[in-house]
Amino acid sequence: MMNRSSRFISLSGLSGVAAGICALIGAWFAYGVINPTNDGTRTRNLYDFQLNDGGIPTIRAFMGDRLFWIAVFTFLAAFVFAFLFTWLRSRKENIPVWGVMARRLMWSVLMPMVVGGIFLLKLIEAGVYGLIAPGCLIFYGLALINGSKYTVGEIRYLGYANVLLGLINCWYPGYGIFFWAAGFGVLHIVYGIVMWNKYERA
Repeated sequence: MMNRSSRFISLSGLSGVAAGICALIGAWFAYGVINPTNDGTRTRNLYDFQLNDGGIPTIRAFMGDRLFWIAVFTFLAAFVFAFLFTWLRSRKENIPVWGVMARRLMWSVLMPMVVGGIFLLKLIEAGVYGLIAPGCLIFYGLALINGSKYTVGEIRYLGYANVLLGLINCWYPGYGIFFWAAGFGVLHIVYGIVMWNKYERA
């Protein structure tokens, strides 16, 4: 009872698995856009991005239409599945999916992600494209660590792992898509399976 009143414990392990699978599918499609074609030309090179008009950078302008929509659909699919499995678990355990702890969890996760998003936009404006992918992993990991005090404590280890991947990626900027697939995909699947076995399997 104390755990229910102080933490949002309805996060489903299946949510992590579903989000990870969506991330891997999205990474596969994105790799098809970024990877050089058979004739040796590159279909999309983020390092060639330029703000010709000197205006404010946008994610869509930086990524291009194809990568932008891949990212949008990947995020929406992961969000829908994560919400669905969490809602099903909340309903099963008779816990409100949008209670006080859920709101606190949301705000504690949003703060590092919003700050990180603004910071990454400034990196794009400054032309520091090689740190975009690592920055996403680092700030996402920090968001999970920050939110872990309002939900199951194991989520902080997912955050630590993403931060570590992001830091390593800083030295391998050309391999961001692979680090993303590992962080947002594989790690989420592993985390989800562990959480499902620990809390939901019975």
